Amino acid sequence: MLLSALLFAGVGALVKAASAELPSEVVVFFRNAVAMAFLLPWLMLRERGLSLRTSCLHLHLLRSAAGLGAMYCFFWTLKTMRLADATLLCYTQPIFIPLIERLWLREPVPRPTVAAVLLGFGGIAFVLKPGSGLFQPAGLVGLAGGALVALAMVGIRRMTETEPVPRVVFYFTTFSTLVSAVPLAWAWETPGGTALAALAGIGGLAIIAQMCLTRGYSLAPAGQVGPFNYANVLFAALLGWVFWGERLDLLTAVGAAITCAAGVIALRRR
Repeated sequence: MLLSALLFAGVGALVKAASAELPSEVVVFFRNAVAMAFLLPWLMLRERGLSLRTSCLHLHLLRSAAGLGAMYCFFWTLKTMRLADATLLCYTQPIFIPLIERLWLREPVPRPTVAAVLLGFGGIAFVLKPGSGLFQPAGLVGLAGGALVALAMVGIRRMTETEPVPRVVFYFTTFSTLVSAVPLAWAWETPGGTALAALAGIGGLAIIAQMCLTRGYSLAPAGQVGPFNYANVLFAALLGWVFWGERLDLLTAVGAAITCAAGVIALRRR
């Protein structure tokens, strides 16, 4: 799990580096296209009997739209905020998941989980600093990305009652690649050598990190291994400091600690 956290932090750093030269729309497309180039042949070879017929296409579209929207939010936030801040906002999904499950699946939210959600939003307030002149619209976009990730995860949980995981992966990868190709009509810029290497690294590292993450969840319950994902924020802070000289102020550090603690509580309660 620590390896997957390090790799995901590396993905964020490469996204930030590529976004300095290219529009976010181009970076998002390459992220999805590289994943599609690797994953679809792998699925076809491993899951030869996989049927693409589904009775819940609307759920596939909702999950895919939420996942792609989260990607756009995260990549744009990485371009405009410090690496650690953007990563933290993306990893707020454990705080949003109980709320979405309550509204969508009508599941009750235990009081300790409610306390964790409130604690998490308190930590986010320290990071975004509303009213201090440092409040950035990018922070709200990053927070929206965290909520969209939560929506996608609840959608996956809802679908996997009847849908096999490879089918979910296929629809998401295909949908994301095709839809993210549309903005290229007005946002395309040809990447240079450095940006192209970063784009290739984004796709490759993301696939390896996802495999490590999946392996971790297969070895232990989510409540035990999920909290290790927050090491991503620490690694992102380190990479931001090394490559961009980004330093965290005291309020941000306190807010990050509170938000991570709230996420850990919410994961363990689930």
